[in-house]
Amino acid sequence: MRLLAWLHRWTGGLIGLLLALLGATGTLLLWKEQYLGLTLGGGNAAPISGAAHYAAITGTMLESASGTPRNIIFAHDGLALNSLSDTDGGGFYADQSGRFLAGWNSSWDRPETFLFDLHHHLLIGDTGELFAGIAGLIGLAFVVTGLILWWRTRRTFKLRLWPARMTRSAIIRQHRDLGTMMAPLLVLTMLTGVMLTLRPVAYFLLSPLSSIEDIQAATAPPQVKGGPADNIDWASIYRTAEQRFPQAELRITSFPREPSDLVALRMKQPSEWLPNGRTLLWFDPATARLIDSRDANRHPVGLKTFNLAYPLHAAKVGGWAYKLLQTLTGLTLTLLGSLAVWSFWFRHKNT
Repeated sequence: MRLLAWLHRWTGGLIGLLLALLGATGTLLLWKEQYLGLTLGGGNAAPISGAAHYAAITGTMLESASGTPRNIIFAHDGLALNSLSDTDGGGFYADQSGRFLAGWNSSWDRPETFLFDLHHHLLIGDTGELFAGIAGLIGLAFVVTGLILWWRTRRTFKLRLWPARMTRSAIIRQHRDLGTMMAPLLVLTMLTGVMLTLRPVAYFLLSPLSSIEDIQAATAPPQVKGGPADNIDWASIYRTAEQRFPQAELRITSFPREPSDLVALRMKQPSEWLPNGRTLLWFDPATARLIDSRDANRHPVGLKTFNLAYPLHAAKVGGWAYKLLQTLTGLTLTLLGSLAVWSFWFRHKNT
């Protein structure tokens, strides 16, 4: 137990601030759509649907694009804003007619893009995503070891959102009891975060449900080359998509990156929790011909399970009640991590 307590304290003292940073930025990102609705007027207006409308928006937004477009994410019931991202990290928001509202040239230009980059990549790209995933694994170990250490003192449990005093002993008691109370939500949040950032861990956890090969094959693009993308018939593409999945909502259009690439669409079916869905279609940009499609309802069980990770992690399901619970979870992680560092490095044992 002494060795376990020593490892728990030292590891918390070393990476507590990183976990606190992930908790704080994740909490703020939970409210991203509400912030955009207030500042850009997206609100909760229901988006207009239909192939002609999507084609008009796509054409208008492409005319406003300053860089090489990567994708368009269309408006949805909770946020009536469309967004275009380019291959250089820039992009812009547009209203329901595709009219430019606000743009960015890098993640530093807008608060929500900065927070996203900080939370997901720690501002250092794929390496930061790896570090964040490892921090999540360590956070899971904290919960397990913390529960083991708490068990000896369980009779003294007293829930406090804040330490009774800013002494080391009071901080440790508050840390121990609050962490125990929030353990299930902390595990859920960090486990789903790890699955999203460390794909080998996700594959390992999902392996009893589906093989890695089946999961990867379900979303792999067809090995077919497309024609020139000079004059894409968007109305025809969107009509075909609506006919193929009449109950689904168009969520993302991804543009060809190379001359022979296909146009890719993502649609969300009513049964899906994933905000942008995982129903996939690929089209030849030259002829608007449907090359292949994948129905999310027929995906392998492992992939269907993986698709639950993001909506659970980012509170995209469960309404306001779950969003508030996840907000409390993020604030708890922020508090536990920051006070762990404070008590370890700046509070003496006799205070």
